[in-house]
Amino acid sequence: MPDTLRPAPRGALTRLLSRLFNVAPHEAPVVGAGLLMFFLLFAGYFMLRPIRETMGVTGGVDNLQWLFTGTFLATLIVLPLFGWIASKVSRRRILPWVFGAVVASLLAFGLALLARPDDVWLARGFYIWVSVINLLLISLAWSVLADVLASSEAKRLFALIASGASLGGLAGPLLTTLPVGHLGHGDLMLLSSLLMGASGVTAVWLHQWRDRHPLPQGASTAEQRRAPLGGNPFAGAIEVFRSPYLAGIALFVLLLATVTTFLYFEQAKLVEQLFPDKAQQTRVFGTIDTVVQALAILSQLFITGRIAQRLGVGVLLVAVPLVMAAGFLWLALAPVFGVFVVVMVARRAGEYAFVRPGREMLYTVVAPGQKYKAKNFIDTVVYRGGDALSGWVKRALDVLAEHPAVAMLIGTGVALAWAATGVALGRQQRRREEATTS
Repeated sequence: MPDTLRPAPRGALTRLLSRLFNVAPHEAPVVGAGLLMFFLLFAGYFMLRPIRETMGVTGGVDNLQWLFTGTFLATLIVLPLFGWIASKVSRRRILPWVFGAVVASLLAFGLALLARPDDVWLARGFYIWVSVINLLLISLAWSVLADVLASSEAKRLFALIASGASLGGLAGPLLTTLPVGHLGHGDLMLLSSLLMGASGVTAVWLHQWRDRHPLPQGASTAEQRRAPLGGNPFAGAIEVFRSPYLAGIALFVLLLATVTTFLYFEQAKLVEQLFPDKAQQTRVFGTIDTVVQALAILSQLFITGRIAQRLGVGVLLVAVPLVMAAGFLWLALAPVFGVFVVVMVARRAGEYAFVRPGREMLYTVVAPGQKYKAKNFIDTVVYRGGDALSGWVKRALDVLAEHPAVAMLIGTGVALAWAATGVALGRQQRRREEATTS
């Protein structure tokens, strides 16, 4: 339709949205679908997250390192299964297959917890399983976006689309906090599984949109996305060890996991001491999640995309690690709950708003197989391996050192190494992008 025949209000609204969020008119549907995909996924997951934390505390905070180790071992079992699916199923069908299997497992857990709500081993099993699937599902959703969007599109749109995750992260804790006394944990798990299933359906539409709007130069064509990736279930790990770029991303994720684990152990210890009631613990975890997502969404909507476009991906990867280095020093001097909450909120909000979109942009300049197999190996095995290793290190420091400042000072060094790795990755991503477009 000629521009002169378009309704004026719609044109004005389009121009306003374009100025505010830097979205081209034909990109509005994919942004909307991406927002919905992440909203449903994160709303479902964040309904489970406070329950998971409560069940982690149920087994005793002194046993958290065992839960982390169990999660890592479970990841080693699950990832080859994912690799097999990715090798046999077309790229556009990988996510629906995996999401369907996860939804079935969550339904089974929900029914089991309705029947046996006080079973400690069932609680531990749920903690481990949710810790495995959350990284896999989120990583896979980002793989789809990296597959259907070019690097130039990703810089403008990834952060905006990620705001759907923050909106879901806001809705999920609220749903958990408000009805927990009425529905119970088992019922919430059943509701969560429905939301995640709907997210998988939305992801299928993103491939259909890309089919109607092909990338230039025939990259990531519809025919390619309909074909299986091939290879073997362990191809992702092999790719990481062969590529210095992917190995750098793996190191970045390993350091990220270490920082996260150090803070997570402190969180569990402090919450157990201050809030002995399970329902109260769930509400505390839910409240922290709500604050985190509220801060993240403001940054994602108005800040992150513009930083990525003007200053590059490296800035997104470096800012939060530097803040965490300062935060660990603060905790070493003042190890109290109020300071911890500030540092934890800054870490998590910064990760969602800056680190995660920046990290995902790194994959827009790699081959399709690496976007699914290598990426998911890094996001699951490497991340959970880092969790397990740093969990034992943190536990040893708590036992051997009389003052928590020792762990916080080590965390400062880890955060600085994390920042240095982000600088190097940002430079490599820029060189790869320039080579692709030249």
